[in-house]
Amino acid sequence: MKDLWLVERGEMPVLATAIHDGHELRREVAERIALDPAARLREEDPHTGAWTVVAANRIVARRSRFEVDLNRPRDTAVYRRPEDAWGLQVWDRELPEAIVDRSLAIYDTFYAQARAILSELVERFGGAIVLDLHSYNHRRDGPDAPAADPSHNPEVNVGTGTLDRSRFGRVADRFIRDLAAFDFLGKSLDVRENVRFRGGHFSRWIHAAFPGTVCTLAVESKKFFMDEWSGTVDWEAWEAIQQALASTLPGLQQELKALGRP
Repeated sequence: MKDLWLVERGEMPVLATAIHDGHELRREVAERIALDPAARLREEDPHTGAWTVVAANRIVARRSRFEVDLNRPRDTAVYRRPEDAWGLQVWDRELPEAIVDRSLAIYDTFYAQARAILSELVERFGGAIVLDLHSYNHRRDGPDAPAADPSHNPEVNVGTGTLDRSRFGRVADRFIRDLAAFDFLGKSLDVRENVRFRGGHFSRWIHAAFPGTVCTLAVESKKFFMDEWSGTVDWEAWEAIQQALASTLPGLQQELKALGRP
């Protein structure tokens, strides 16, 4: 498992995940991929894994989403066509079904382990919160082109599309409020809900598997903390995002405790 993802456990009803942080490929996949590492890195979520240290429980994927995408339904978790992957030609030749099957075995193992971890947290604490951490591109037109319109691209997009707001609305609102209130290098973060993303398959699966007990917030940080084309990171901004996320943990746990067991 160690080469697939990092798992750490602790005394807290919060799990932080970074399922698109990974960049590694197993050999048989690397031998067939048509993309260079830089092209892959642009569509991965580099440096999100270290943000998960804000929670005592964490999962950080080591394998690239180009091997298997843990945030998509199983039948589309392996990219087959350019339209599955932002128009990119991922493979230099047809991908054998045996390779796809081995990638999907990783997918199945991940979801089995996620189910076990969340089941244990629910049993211990009566409920849990998942911070599903991602990042997203906002300069897709090229390294010298203008950034995407900020009015449609918040610095932090909180996806709650499959969240039961009648049960967990206060948790989501508290997270957004506390994140926006953090002193982010002398200003406030632009934090909005469901503007660019409403949450992916992982969030949907959790809410279906643990109705009323697990609240998942899909947190997409715009790559304003790095240059998405060169990969250069503004470490001051990166660290400030981590601190901002950490500042929300007391409020999240307070709101979860106030809910009580369903």
